[in-house]
Amino acid sequence: MDMREIARELVAGCREGRETANLEKLYAPDAVSVEAVDMGEQGRETRGLEGIRGKHQWWESNFEVLKNDVSDPMPHGDDRFAVIFEVKTKNRESGDVDDMKEVGVYHVADGKIVREEFFYPTG
Repeated sequence: MDMREIARELVAGCREGRETANLEKLYAPDAVSVEAVDMGEQGRETRGLEGIRGKHQWWESNFEVLKNDVSDPMPHGDDRFAVIFEVKTKNRESGDVDDMKEVGVYHVADGKIVREEFFYPTG
């Protein structure tokens, strides 16, 4: 797959609830995921497909997604693209409902996502 095909499939998977299923298809085994803030024990960076899969499992076990808007991919050259996510979530433990907006920047090499970086308000 080229970068544009990967971008389209990532967005389709996010819109259709296939994010976890797409990990094996779209991500390199040694991909890196970087958050905007320190996430406790794991820090800001998660390395490897298994670690990224763990992040997805953590998210799904802690949050119910009430609304999920995912932009079309925005290419930047032949090796990167960005996506804007606007999500309304309900914390499964507390019941708190929050609106979240973040930008994901995805780096592609050799037909796979090798790095993802997330930008969101932290204050």
